[in-house]
Amino acid sequence: MDTISRKGELRMMALFAVIVLLMPIWLIPFGAAYPDLLQKFAIFGIFAVGFNILFGLTGYLSFGHAVFLGVGSYAAVWSFKLFTMNVIPAVIFGVLFSGIFAAVIGFVSLRRSGIYFSILTLAFAQMSYNLAYSVLTPITNGETGLQLRLHDLRMIDGLFIEAGECLPLTNLFGIKMSGYPGFYFCAVLLILAFYLALRITNSPFGMALKAIKSNQLRMGYTGFNTRPYLMSAFMISGMYAGLAGALLAVTDPLAGAERMQWTASGEVVLMTILGGVGTLFGPLLGAGLIKYFENIFSSYNDALLQETFSFLPDMLNNLVVGIISPFVGDGWHLTLGGLFMVIIIFLPGGIVGGITMLWRRYIKKRGASAELEGETS
Repeated sequence: MDTISRKGELRMMALFAVIVLLMPIWLIPFGAAYPDLLQKFAIFGIFAVGFNILFGLTGYLSFGHAVFLGVGSYAAVWSFKLFTMNVIPAVIFGVLFSGIFAAVIGFVSLRRSGIYFSILTLAFAQMSYNLAYSVLTPITNGETGLQLRLHDLRMIDGLFIEAGECLPLTNLFGIKMSGYPGFYFCAVLLILAFYLALRITNSPFGMALKAIKSNQLRMGYTGFNTRPYLMSAFMISGMYAGLAGALLAVTDPLAGAERMQWTASGEVVLMTILGGVGTLFGPLLGAGLIKYFENIFSSYNDALLQETFSFLPDMLNNLVVGIISPFVGDGWHLTLGGLFMVIIIFLPGGIVGGITMLWRRYIKKRGASAELEGETS
Protein backbone atom coordinates (compact mmCIF):
# COMPACT_ATOMS: atom_id res chain seq x y z
CA MET A 1 0.00 0.00 0.00
CA ASP A 2 1.69 3.20 -1.15
CA THR A 3 2.01 6.27 1.05
CA ILE A 4 -0.32 9.10 0.01
CA SER A 5 0.49 12.81 0.33
CA ARG A 6 -1.60 15.07 2.56
CA LYS A 7 -3.21 16.72 -0.45
CA GLY A 8 -3.89 13.31 -1.94
CA GLU A 9 -5.55 12.24 1.32
CA LEU A 10 -7.91 15.22 1.22
CA ARG A 11 -8.85 14.54 -2.40
CA MET A 12 -9.43 10.87 -1.62
CA MET A 13 -11.58 11.70 1.41
CA ALA A 14 -13.67 14.21 -0.55
CA LEU A 15 -14.29 11.66 -3.30
CA PHE A 16 -15.07 8.92 -0.78
CA ALA A 17 -17.50 11.13 1.18
CA VAL A 18 -19.38 12.06 -2.01
CA ILE A 19 -19.62 8.40 -3.09
CA VAL A 20 -20.92 7.26 0.31
CA LEU A 21 -23.40 10.10 0.87
CA LEU A 22 -24.85 9.75 -2.63
CA MET A 23 -25.31 5.97 -2.39
CA PRO A 24 -29.14 6.30 -2.17
CA ILE A 25 -29.01 7.89 -5.66
CA TRP A 26 -26.39 6.01 -7.66
CA LEU A 27 -27.43 2.58 -6.34
CA ILE A 28 -30.99 2.97 -7.66
CA PRO A 29 -30.21 1.32 -11.05
CA PHE A 30 -28.79 -1.69 -9.16
CA GLY A 31 -31.93 -2.09 -7.05
CA ALA A 32 -29.91 -1.59 -3.86
CA ALA A 33 -31.00 1.88 -2.72
CA TYR A 34 -33.35 0.88 0.08
CA PRO A 35 -32.31 1.95 3.61
CA ASP A 36 -31.84 -1.47 5.25
CA LEU A 37 -29.35 -2.60 2.63
CA LEU A 38 -27.56 0.76 2.60
CA GLN A 39 -27.12 0.46 6.36
CA LYS A 40 -25.57 -2.99 5.89
CA PHE A 41 -23.19 -1.62 3.24
CA ALA A 42 -21.97 1.04 5.68
CA ILE A 43 -21.82 -1.20 8.77
CA PHE A 44 -19.99 -4.11 7.16
CA GLY A 45 -17.77 -1.61 5.36
CA ILE A 46 -16.60 -0.42 8.79
CA PHE A 47 -16.11 -4.04 9.87
CA ALA A 48 -14.00 -4.84 6.80
CA VAL A 49 -11.92 -1.63 6.99
CA GLY A 50 -11.08 -2.40 10.61
CA PHE A 51 -10.21 -6.01 9.82
CA ASN A 52 -7.88 -4.78 7.07
CA ILE A 53 -5.90 -2.73 9.62
CA LEU A 54 -4.88 -6.01 11.23
CA PHE A 55 -4.74 -8.41 8.28
CA GLY A 56 -3.78 -5.97 5.52
CA LEU A 57 -1.07 -4.08 7.39
CA THR A 58 0.44 -6.76 9.66
CA GLY A 59 -0.41 -9.97 7.80
CA TYR A 60 -1.94 -11.47 10.97
CA LEU A 61 -5.09 -13.35 9.95
CA SER A 62 -7.80 -13.54 12.63
CA PHE A 63 -10.46 -16.22 12.25
CA GLY A 64 -12.40 -15.00 15.27
CA HIS A 65 -12.98 -11.31 14.61
CA ALA A 66 -16.77 -11.64 14.72
CA VAL A 67 -16.54 -12.04 18.50
CA PHE A 68 -15.92 -8.28 18.73
CA LEU A 69 -18.91 -7.68 16.48
CA GLY A 70 -21.04 -9.61 18.97
CA VAL A 71 -19.56 -7.85 22.00
CA GLY A 72 -20.31 -4.48 20.42
CA SER A 73 -23.93 -5.48 19.80
CA TYR A 74 -24.45 -6.78 23.33
CA ALA A 75 -22.88 -3.66 24.87
CA ALA A 76 -25.08 -1.38 22.74
CA VAL A 77 -28.31 -3.22 23.62
CA TRP A 78 -27.43 -3.13 27.32
CA SER A 79 -26.89 0.62 26.96
CA PHE A 80 -30.40 0.90 25.52
CA LYS A 81 -31.82 -1.20 28.34
CA LEU A 82 -30.01 0.44 31.26
CA PHE A 83 -29.41 4.06 30.28
CA THR A 84 -30.97 5.62 27.21
CA MET A 85 -32.22 4.95 23.69
CA ASN A 86 -29.84 7.64 22.43
CA VAL A 87 -27.34 5.94 20.14
CA ILE A 88 -24.24 7.90 21.20
CA PRO A 89 -23.67 6.09 24.54
CA ALA A 90 -24.47 2.77 22.84
CA VAL A 91 -21.78 3.33 20.21
CA ILE A 92 -19.26 4.42 22.85
CA PHE A 93 -19.96 1.36 25.02
CA GLY A 94 -19.77 -0.93 21.98
CA VAL A 95 -16.35 0.39 20.99
CA LEU A 96 -15.05 0.48 24.57
CA PHE A 97 -16.04 -3.07 25.58
CA SER A 98 -14.83 -4.50 22.27
CA GLY A 99 -11.48 -2.81 22.80
CA ILE A 100 -11.18 -4.33 26.29
CA PHE A 101 -12.15 -7.76 24.98
CA ALA A 102 -9.63 -7.39 22.13
CA ALA A 103 -6.91 -6.52 24.64
CA VAL A 104 -7.59 -9.73 26.58
CA ILE A 105 -7.68 -11.97 23.50
CA GLY A 106 -4.74 -10.20 21.88
CA PHE A 107 -2.61 -10.58 25.02
CA VAL A 108 -2.84 -14.37 24.66
CA SER A 109 -3.16 -14.84 20.89
CA LEU A 110 -0.30 -12.53 19.87
CA ARG A 111 2.17 -14.76 21.66
CA ARG A 112 2.01 -16.83 18.48
CA SER A 113 2.03 -15.93 14.79
CA GLY A 114 0.96 -17.50 11.53
CA ILE A 115 -1.58 -20.31 11.57
CA TYR A 116 -1.23 -20.71 15.35
CA PHE A 117 -2.43 -17.14 15.88
CA SER A 118 -5.37 -17.76 13.53
CA ILE A 119 -6.36 -20.96 15.37
CA LEU A 120 -6.14 -19.21 18.75
CA THR A 121 -8.46 -16.41 17.62
CA LEU A 122 -10.89 -18.98 16.22
CA ALA A 123 -10.81 -20.89 19.50
CA PHE A 124 -11.57 -17.75 21.52
CA ALA A 125 -14.46 -16.86 19.20
CA GLN A 126 -16.03 -20.31 19.37
CA MET A 127 -15.56 -20.39 23.13
CA SER A 128 -17.31 -17.01 23.42
CA TYR A 129 -20.09 -18.19 21.10
CA ASN A 130 -20.74 -21.29 23.22
CA LEU A 131 -20.50 -19.37 26.50
CA ALA A 132 -23.16 -16.95 25.23
CA TYR A 133 -25.56 -19.91 25.04
CA SER A 134 -24.62 -21.36 28.44
CA VAL A 135 -22.73 -19.72 31.29
CA LEU A 136 -23.33 -16.14 30.11
CA THR A 137 -27.06 -16.56 29.57
CA PRO A 138 -27.91 -13.93 32.26
CA ILE A 139 -26.00 -11.40 30.15
CA THR A 140 -26.80 -12.61 26.62
CA ASN A 141 -30.29 -14.10 27.17
CA GLY A 142 -29.13 -17.31 25.48
CA GLU A 143 -30.80 -18.52 22.29
CA THR A 144 -33.54 -15.88 22.43
CA GLY A 145 -30.99 -13.09 22.21
CA LEU A 146 -30.84 -9.83 24.12
CA GLN A 147 -33.92 -7.73 23.36
CA LEU A 148 -35.53 -4.52 24.56
CA ARG A 149 -38.48 -4.73 26.91
CA LEU A 150 -41.11 -2.15 27.76
CA HIS A 151 -40.15 -2.01 31.44
CA ASP A 152 -36.36 -1.81 31.04
CA LEU A 153 -34.67 0.57 33.49
CA ARG A 154 -33.45 3.28 31.04
CA MET A 155 -32.30 5.56 33.86
CA ILE A 156 -31.40 8.62 31.76
CA ASP A 157 -34.54 8.51 29.63
CA GLY A 158 -36.63 8.07 32.78
CA LEU A 159 -35.52 11.49 34.01
CA PHE A 160 -36.92 13.30 30.97
CA ILE A 161 -39.44 11.04 29.23
CA GLU A 162 -42.47 9.21 30.57
CA ALA A 163 -42.65 5.51 29.70
CA GLY A 164 -45.12 4.82 26.88
CA GLU A 165 -47.15 1.79 25.96
CA CYS A 166 -44.88 0.85 23.04
CA LEU A 167 -41.20 -0.01 22.88
CA PRO A 168 -39.12 3.15 22.37
CA LEU A 169 -37.02 3.52 19.22
CA THR A 170 -33.31 4.20 18.97
CA ASN A 171 -32.65 7.87 18.29
CA LEU A 172 -30.02 10.56 17.93
CA PHE A 173 -31.32 13.37 20.14
CA GLY A 174 -34.85 12.75 18.94
CA ILE A 175 -34.07 11.74 15.33
CA LYS A 176 -35.21 8.14 14.87
CA MET A 177 -32.48 5.82 13.63
CA SER A 178 -34.60 3.97 11.11
CA GLY A 179 -34.76 4.38 7.34
CA TYR A 180 -32.47 6.94 5.71
CA PRO A 181 -31.56 8.82 8.94
CA GLY A 182 -30.17 5.51 10.24
CA PHE A 183 -28.20 5.06 7.02
CA TYR A 184 -26.71 8.57 7.14
CA PHE A 185 -25.68 8.08 10.77
CA CYS A 186 -23.86 4.88 9.75
CA ALA A 187 -22.47 6.61 6.63
CA VAL A 188 -20.93 9.47 8.63
CA LEU A 189 -19.27 6.97 10.96
CA LEU A 190 -18.02 5.00 7.94
CA ILE A 191 -16.42 8.16 6.53
CA LEU A 192 -14.76 8.90 9.89
CA ALA A 193 -13.62 5.28 10.23
CA PHE A 194 -12.16 5.33 6.72
CA TYR A 195 -10.33 8.59 7.45
CA LEU A 196 -8.83 7.13 10.61
CA ALA A 197 -7.72 4.02 8.69
CA LEU A 198 -6.17 6.28 6.04
CA ARG A 199 -4.26 8.27 8.66
CA ILE A 200 -3.08 5.08 10.39
CA THR A 201 -1.87 3.66 7.07
CA ASN A 202 0.21 6.74 6.26
CA SER A 203 1.53 7.31 9.79
CA PRO A 204 4.85 6.09 11.24
CA PHE A 205 2.76 3.56 13.18
CA GLY A 206 1.35 2.27 9.89
CA MET A 207 4.83 2.10 8.38
CA ALA A 208 5.95 -0.03 11.33
CA LEU A 209 2.98 -2.39 10.82
CA LYS A 210 3.89 -2.80 7.14
CA ALA A 211 7.48 -3.54 8.13
CA ILE A 212 6.24 -6.24 10.52
CA LYS A 213 4.29 -7.79 7.66
CA SER A 214 7.33 -7.61 5.40
CA ASN A 215 9.82 -9.23 7.80
CA GLN A 216 8.96 -9.43 11.48
CA LEU A 217 11.92 -11.70 12.26
CA ARG A 218 14.46 -9.22 10.89
CA MET A 219 12.86 -6.40 12.92
CA GLY A 220 13.24 -8.55 16.03
CA TYR A 221 16.94 -9.08 15.28
CA THR A 222 17.45 -5.30 15.11
CA GLY A 223 16.04 -4.96 18.62
CA PHE A 224 12.68 -3.54 17.53
CA ASN A 225 9.87 -4.69 19.86
CA THR A 226 6.96 -5.51 17.55
CA ARG A 227 4.53 -6.69 20.23
CA PRO A 228 3.15 -3.25 21.29
CA TYR A 229 2.49 -2.41 17.62
CA LEU A 230 0.71 -5.71 16.99
CA MET A 231 -1.30 -5.33 20.19
CA SER A 232 -2.35 -1.82 19.21
CA ALA A 233 -3.35 -2.92 15.71
CA PHE A 234 -5.34 -5.85 17.13
CA MET A 235 -7.18 -3.60 19.59
CA ILE A 236 -7.95 -0.93 16.98
CA SER A 237 -9.23 -3.60 14.62
CA GLY A 238 -11.38 -5.08 17.41
CA MET A 239 -12.80 -1.63 18.20
CA TYR A 240 -13.78 -1.16 14.56
CA ALA A 241 -15.63 -4.49 14.76
CA GLY A 242 -17.27 -3.34 18.01
CA LEU A 243 -18.40 -0.13 16.29
CA ALA A 244 -19.96 -2.21 13.50
CA GLY A 245 -21.67 -4.44 16.07
CA ALA A 246 -23.04 -1.42 17.94
CA LEU A 247 -24.42 0.00 14.68
CA LEU A 248 -26.16 -3.31 13.96
CA ALA A 249 -27.89 -2.87 17.32
CA VAL A 250 -28.66 0.78 16.54
CA THR A 251 -30.49 -0.14 13.34
CA ASP A 252 -32.07 -3.26 14.87
CA PRO A 253 -31.93 -3.31 18.71
CA LEU A 254 -31.32 -7.01 19.12
CA ALA A 255 -28.13 -8.90 19.95
CA GLY A 256 -27.65 -12.63 19.45
CA ALA A 257 -24.71 -15.01 19.73
CA GLU A 258 -24.97 -15.87 16.01
CA ARG A 259 -23.08 -12.64 15.32
CA MET A 260 -20.04 -14.24 16.98
CA GLN A 261 -20.17 -17.47 14.99
CA TRP A 262 -17.14 -18.54 12.93
CA THR A 263 -19.10 -18.04 9.69
CA ALA A 264 -19.35 -14.30 10.45
CA SER A 265 -15.58 -14.19 10.97
CA GLY A 266 -15.07 -16.04 7.68
CA GLU A 267 -17.32 -13.54 5.93
CA VAL A 268 -15.14 -10.55 6.79
CA VAL A 269 -12.06 -12.51 5.63
CA LEU A 270 -13.79 -13.09 2.27
CA MET A 271 -14.76 -9.41 2.03
CA THR A 272 -11.16 -8.30 2.54
CA ILE A 273 -9.58 -10.84 0.18
CA LEU A 274 -12.23 -10.31 -2.51
CA GLY A 275 -11.78 -6.54 -2.54
CA GLY A 276 -8.03 -6.52 -2.00
CA VAL A 277 -5.99 -7.15 1.16
CA GLY A 278 -3.92 -4.14 2.19
CA THR A 279 -5.78 -1.69 -0.06
CA LEU A 280 -7.93 1.12 1.28
CA PHE A 281 -10.99 0.71 -0.91
CA GLY A 282 -10.76 -3.06 -1.42
CA PRO A 283 -12.41 -4.20 1.83
CA LEU A 284 -15.26 -1.72 1.25
CA LEU A 285 -15.82 -3.05 -2.25
CA GLY A 286 -15.69 -6.64 -1.00
CA ALA A 287 -18.21 -5.89 1.76
CA GLY A 288 -20.54 -4.21 -0.71
CA LEU A 289 -20.35 -7.09 -3.20
CA ILE A 290 -21.02 -9.80 -0.62
CA LYS A 291 -23.95 -7.94 0.93
CA TYR A 292 -25.33 -7.21 -2.55
CA PHE A 293 -25.19 -10.89 -3.47
CA GLU A 294 -26.68 -11.86 -0.11
CA ASN A 295 -29.63 -9.47 -0.33
CA ILE A 296 -30.28 -8.94 -4.07
CA PHE A 297 -29.14 -12.11 -5.84
CA SER A 298 -30.76 -14.25 -3.16
CA SER A 299 -34.15 -12.60 -3.83
CA TYR A 300 -34.27 -13.67 -7.50
CA ASN A 301 -36.55 -16.58 -8.46
CA ASP A 302 -37.75 -18.10 -11.75
CA ALA A 303 -40.76 -15.78 -11.98
CA LEU A 304 -38.59 -12.67 -11.53
CA LEU A 305 -36.04 -13.94 -14.03
CA GLN A 306 -38.74 -14.62 -16.61
CA GLU A 307 -40.06 -11.10 -16.10
CA THR A 308 -36.55 -9.67 -16.47
CA PHE A 309 -35.98 -11.50 -19.78
CA SER A 310 -39.56 -11.12 -21.02
CA PHE A 311 -38.30 -9.23 -24.09
CA LEU A 312 -36.88 -12.53 -25.41
CA PRO A 313 -38.95 -15.12 -27.34
CA ASP A 314 -40.55 -17.72 -25.05
CA MET A 315 -38.19 -20.56 -26.01
CA LEU A 316 -35.09 -18.41 -25.56
CA ASN A 317 -36.51 -16.93 -22.35
CA ASN A 318 -36.96 -20.40 -20.83
CA LEU A 319 -33.44 -21.39 -21.91
CA VAL A 320 -31.82 -18.29 -20.35
CA VAL A 321 -33.83 -18.66 -17.14
CA GLY A 322 -32.88 -22.34 -16.94
CA ILE A 323 -29.17 -21.47 -17.24
CA ILE A 324 -29.20 -18.57 -14.76
CA SER A 325 -31.64 -20.00 -12.21
CA PRO A 326 -29.13 -22.27 -10.35
CA PHE A 327 -26.88 -19.25 -9.73
CA VAL A 328 -29.44 -16.94 -8.07
CA GLY A 329 -31.95 -17.32 -5.25
CA ASP A 330 -30.75 -20.10 -2.96
CA GLY A 331 -27.80 -20.62 -5.30
CA TRP A 332 -26.29 -17.17 -4.82
CA HIS A 333 -23.43 -18.75 -2.81
CA LEU A 334 -22.45 -20.65 -5.96
CA THR A 335 -22.17 -17.39 -7.92
CA LEU A 336 -20.18 -15.72 -5.17
CA GLY A 337 -17.90 -18.74 -4.85
CA GLY A 338 -17.25 -18.77 -8.60
CA LEU A 339 -16.49 -15.04 -8.59
CA PHE A 340 -14.16 -15.49 -5.63
CA MET A 341 -12.22 -18.28 -7.37
CA VAL A 342 -11.88 -16.28 -10.60
CA ILE A 343 -10.55 -13.25 -8.72
CA ILE A 344 -8.11 -15.29 -6.63
CA ILE A 345 -6.77 -17.07 -9.72
CA PHE A 346 -6.53 -14.11 -12.11
CA LEU A 347 -6.32 -11.16 -9.67
CA PRO A 348 -4.50 -12.49 -6.58
CA GLY A 349 -4.39 -8.99 -5.11
CA GLY A 350 -8.19 -8.81 -5.09
CA ILE A 351 -10.32 -6.56 -7.28
CA VAL A 352 -8.67 -3.27 -6.29
CA GLY A 353 -5.17 -4.75 -6.09
CA GLY A 354 -5.61 -6.44 -9.49
CA ILE A 355 -6.88 -3.27 -11.16
CA THR A 356 -3.98 -1.30 -9.66
CA MET A 357 -1.47 -3.89 -10.94
CA LEU A 358 -2.95 -3.85 -14.46
CA TRP A 359 -2.95 -0.04 -14.50
CA ARG A 360 0.72 0.10 -13.48
CA ARG A 361 1.60 -2.40 -16.19
CA TYR A 362 -0.23 -0.26 -18.73
CA ILE A 363 1.56 2.92 -17.59
CA LYS A 364 4.93 1.14 -17.64
CA LYS A 365 4.29 -0.26 -21.11
CA ARG A 366 3.13 3.11 -22.35
CA GLY A 367 6.23 4.78 -20.92
CA ALA A 368 8.50 2.18 -22.54
CA SER A 369 6.76 2.71 -25.90
CA ALA A 370 7.17 6.49 -25.64
CA GLU A 371 10.85 6.08 -24.76
CA LEU A 372 11.37 3.76 -27.74
CA GLU A 373 9.69 6.22 -30.09
CA GLY A 374 11.92 8.99 -28.75
CA GLU A 375 15.05 6.96 -29.46
CA THR A 376 13.99 6.07 -33.01
CA SER A 377 13.15 9.69 -33.83
